[in-house]
Amino acid sequence: MAVQIRIVLLLLVASLIVGAQARHTKAKIRRDDRSLILVAQPFGFGNDGRMNLTVSNFQLWKTGTGPKTSKTSGYHRIGFFITTPAAEAQLELDLAEGRCPLDAQNDPSRQGLALTLFTFDAVEVNTDKKKGSTRKDFKLNELIENYQGGEFSLFFANCEPYSAIDFDVEAALFNVRGDRVDFLAVGDDMLPFVYFLSFLLFTVLGVLWTLLVVRAKADAHKIHYLMIVLVAFKSLTVLSQAFMYHTISVSGDAEGWNIAFYVFTGCRSLLFFVVIILLATGWSYMKPFISAREKKLLMVVIPLQAIANVAIIYLDEFTPAAESWFTWRDILHVVDIVCCCLVLFPIVWSIKQLRDASETDGKVVRTLVKLTLFRQFYIMVVVYIYFTRIIVYLLESTLPFQLIWLAAAASEAATLAFYVAAGVAFRPMPAGANPYFQLTEEEAIELTKAEQEENP
Repeated sequence: MAVQIRIVLLLLVASLIVGAQARHTKAKIRRDDRSLILVAQPFGFGNDGRMNLTVSNFQLWKTGTGPKTSKTSGYHRIGFFITTPAAEAQLELDLAEGRCPLDAQNDPSRQGLALTLFTFDAVEVNTDKKKGSTRKDFKLNELIENYQGGEFSLFFANCEPYSAIDFDVEAALFNVRGDRVDFLAVGDDMLPFVYFLSFLLFTVLGVLWTLLVVRAKADAHKIHYLMIVLVAFKSLTVLSQAFMYHTISVSGDAEGWNIAFYVFTGCRSLLFFVVIILLATGWSYMKPFISAREKKLLMVVIPLQAIANVAIIYLDEFTPAAESWFTWRDILHVVDIVCCCLVLFPIVWSIKQLRDASETDGKVVRTLVKLTLFRQFYIMVVVYIYFTRIIVYLLESTLPFQLIWLAAAASEAATLAFYVAAGVAFRPMPAGANPYFQLTEEEAIELTKAEQEENP
């Protein structure tokens, strides 16, 4: 059962990875007794895919008995291998049954599951941490017969029982395209173009929305200006993503653009949830205040989003080889889903309030118009969240690795469509033509009384 849970978590996290950010992977492993360690996420290699591994400060420890100093004993069952994402679950099962992934290529019944790069009995092992490192260079077309490219994950395996290991590893996965080294995986090489095109589209949308708000200034509300800021942060987010992936492609490192991306996406995420909640509660449209219940929701959702974004920044400094990497990925996924669910509550509350009002209020027609519009907005938000949180992840996990960029393109297209639809529904209009017209003085007094009764 424990092994099955690990497999499910592994597959879940793999499905949440938004493109393999191909960069130099560095990890420090200390007294780690795991049998299997994911060093580098699935990476799409082309016809001239290559890999460099540098290992230093290696030390094998017998659990509870101190360091093992022999240069040969046990080292043939410790090393690095690559495998396809589809074979990872089977390797976990093999490991649970006592079979070592490093032996897979020598077993006719298991060939194709894993390709051993090297074991430590075949290299100079550094027992003295000051003696330097061991470097290995690999060309996949020389390792794999009839190689035509493919997607592979890099793993470290320790099949020596009752042992733990220390080592430092630096891995560089890349493709050679003509006379240029490209550190972006096949399938991710279109991302700079996708995100830069998204930047242009969101910038045009922001300019058009700003002109619309300025021209209809007399009918504009505070929420319209807040939506301008939201679109601006979205544009800056995709622009920083475009530059981030471009610099990764050239040098293998984001060179600071990842920090800009995290700052902009953090601000955009927080503002997005604020705007959705304010629209859902009719703030500045139907009523001039936010109820205590809605304020409490804002106080929950915004800190959760802030924590999630800080955690993403912190997590990005580590590799999957870190022992707590999968745990943090699961936590971030749960926080994201919780925030998405919470943002639906104000819409449900508004719909319920309008339904109750339609049964008791004499202005039934006007109330039913509001109810219909809020139902449409609710469906729109649900479809957007479902598509970007589930459908996009399914695309990432099912598309061929050469077309993985289509998942990012679909996500940006869905976001653009959602922004346009929300803008059309909540655009500035004269009070007489606006279905979310301002409350009359009588209705405002009734709502104020209701709030006072709710919070005496």
